[in-house]
Amino acid sequence: MSTALPRCFSLIQRKPTLTGSCRRNHPNPAPRQPDSFRTANGVIALPLLALIILLAGCAPARHYEAALVLGDIAAVEGASGLKRATPAPLRQVVTYSVSGRQHSADLYLPGPLEGCGARCPRAAIVAVPGAVPGAKDDPRLVAFATTLARAGFAVLAPEMPGFRSMRVRPSDAREIADAFSYLASRPELAPGGRAGMFAFSYAVGPALLAALQDDIREQVRFVVGLGGYHDLPRAMRFFTTGWFEHEGQWRRITPDDTGRMVLVHASLDYLDDAGDDERFERMVELRGRDPDADLAPLAAGLSAQGKAVYALAVNPDPARFPELLAALPEAMRADMERLNLARHDLKPLRARLLLVHGRNDNLIPWPESLALAAAAPEGQAEAFLIHRVLGHVDLSFSSLFSWRFWSEDLPDLWRLWRVIDLLLAEREAA
Repeated sequence: MSTALPRCFSLIQRKPTLTGSCRRNHPNPAPRQPDSFRTANGVIALPLLALIILLAGCAPARHYEAALVLGDIAAVEGASGLKRATPAPLRQVVTYSVSGRQHSADLYLPGPLEGCGARCPRAAIVAVPGAVPGAKDDPRLVAFATTLARAGFAVLAPEMPGFRSMRVRPSDAREIADAFSYLASRPELAPGGRAGMFAFSYAVGPALLAALQDDIREQVRFVVGLGGYHDLPRAMRFFTTGWFEHEGQWRRITPDDTGRMVLVHASLDYLDDAGDDERFERMVELRGRDPDADLAPLAAGLSAQGKAVYALAVNPDPARFPELLAALPEAMRADMERLNLARHDLKPLRARLLLVHGRNDNLIPWPESLALAAAAPEGQAEAFLIHRVLGHVDLSFSSLFSWRFWSEDLPDLWRLWRVIDLLLAEREAA
């Protein structure tokens, strides 16, 4: 990562890979700056942004607060205007039951609920990371949830057991729906029923499937999705081959290997031969030591099902993708179809949908968010394409004193500020 805003949006943990180095191949990498410059980059730019914001609309206080929130994201654990203006939020473990299903989560609050006054929660939000081993305890998610709590949200980060082992499954949607059901049932956390979701990466899919559940659909006011998908096989084709299509033109970006790793880990629940698990782990370990290590001997020992997963994971040819996908275990393909938003009717969705996607995303291609917005009910979705500073869920900026910062990065900052401003507006009564 380069400068500023590196962690709370960076909810994909890099791991050793099957295909080589796990370094992100960013098409237009920003020059790396010293650590001391990273916070300054956000802090110096934001007063200028705040001045523009104050002239921009009819809610200047909220506009300015959105700039403070963006500044706190930039500062991570460092000093910021929002930190100076607000007390430290509370983080506590909660357990809850929904229809007999037991769950646990971390609850972030602006402050103690008793006698909270102006620091009472103004709205509630379920925050769901991508499929990362740290799950709700990932330091970047913790920082992000803390920022939202400073902005007046009660934030619930549910325990997602499958995420800790990089497993993805249809039941993820029910776990998210149960978290929302618990949060929305507490008026002291979601006053006036003001509640929604914020999901990163893969989790955008199950979050939207959760928002479509009959028991909560009418209650979910908003869903914010960062770097999500619409057509799951299309996203898989990209993160295995790097190829994607938009408006009849094919393009390629060197993909991040995280997608391949999630594919392999997710497949382990569907493989009959327990030895495949060990062989795949040995492949990961071997490539972690030597990016050029020969995996053929280990691959030769895989079962037929394991070889099908391996063939898809390492395939670089988009023309072969359909046949390799069809060779996966039947139960795995069935669950993938259940997670595929393109196979679901999104018209019953009641939530407002805010989608953010980087044009440099090298894990899920940016046309996925455009397709997702188009599939939502008319007038309910808005997509924000970040042209340069956002990769998948990582942000990086050029030097403040460079022309690129002022000509390219600052317009992207404006777009990110717009998303935050719209999110803060959800705290207000309808």
